[in-house]
Amino acid sequence: MASSKTKLLNSFGLIAIYFILQLNMSRAQKVKAMYVFGDSLVDVGNNNYLETFFRANFPFNGIDFPSGKPTGRFSNGKNAADFIAENFGLPTPPPYLSNKNDLFLNGVSFASGGAGILNSTNNLPSNGTIYLSKQVEYFSEVQQRLITKIGESEAKNHLSNSLFAVVIGSNDLFNYFSSKSKIPLRKSPEEYIDLMLSTFSNQLTQIHGLGARKFLIAGIGPIGCTPSQRLLNSSENCNEEANYWTMNYNKGVQSMLIKLKSQLKEDFNYTYFNIYDFLVNTIQNPTKYGIHEVKAACCGAGRLKAASPCTPIATYCPNRSDHIFWDEVHPTEAATKLLVNTLFNNTKQYVTSMNLTNLLAL
Repeated sequence: MASSKTKLLNSFGLIAIYFILQLNMSRAQKVKAMYVFGDSLVDVGNNNYLETFFRANFPFNGIDFPSGKPTGRFSNGKNAADFIAENFGLPTPPPYLSNKNDLFLNGVSFASGGAGILNSTNNLPSNGTIYLSKQVEYFSEVQQRLITKIGESEAKNHLSNSLFAVVIGSNDLFNYFSSKSKIPLRKSPEEYIDLMLSTFSNQLTQIHGLGARKFLIAGIGPIGCTPSQRLLNSSENCNEEANYWTMNYNKGVQSMLIKLKSQLKEDFNYTYFNIYDFLVNTIQNPTKYGIHEVKAACCGAGRLKAASPCTPIATYCPNRSDHIFWDEVHPTEAATKLLVNTLFNNTKQYVTSMNLTNLLAL
């Protein structure tokens, strides 16, 4: 017979599960659907349908995914799109290219590994991605199908009560600070960032014009601290120049969002997630978050396991939850979960403008 103490613990466990389920149900009632725009940090398989180098539908990607198989996610398991959807009690938005004629009433992901804000980022004829402007075009097609099928009024209500998550920009900066990049010969860092910001502002305005009202905008993390950037110097320290301009870009995004809010008024509301500061804090205080390896990738080859990507001939670490980085640029499932938990905990240090709870209550 179970002791009174065991029964009490079981009761507390059931109560905790009940409240978690109730919280997710409450969030789900406030979010009709989730539409995801972005790059490999939130790609759930769109690139599986492209002829491109930027693919992750092979081992050892997906080794910790529930199926244990690669899905096209650039991760050992789930990515941010999965965890955000879970917190809302929604299914993960499927990749748009898996069924382009669907209504996607629960949402859809347009995100594509390698994609950038600029059309020119990683967009070669034989090695393309779905750059952000193209993702907006695809959303326009979905919006038109919604209007045709459920009517303009209902479509407007549906979209205004959906969340639009946008996670992009890292690839534009990676391309600028690549050791082989020729972009610095044509544009200064200031000019390049200004181009990114003006382009991004136009893209968000377009998404808003198609019916989006609630945005989750993620800043760019410290790309200079990724294993691929640490590899560029013998000390294996972070690339401080890349980080400096990433911070400048993030500041620019926040100013741009304030300007958009002043122009679009109550029709434009957003949560800005400061990924940069959170990851820097994690890198500087790893044990606080249960992390032990902040420099090297888990899966790859060579120095820092970043000299070559995570492929079936690479090696991978057994202690994946101890690492921030899964491969040369992407976070592990464990690091991603830490990020998303911070977002949903509405930590004021990292979640600005309006927390998600208030955003969804509008």
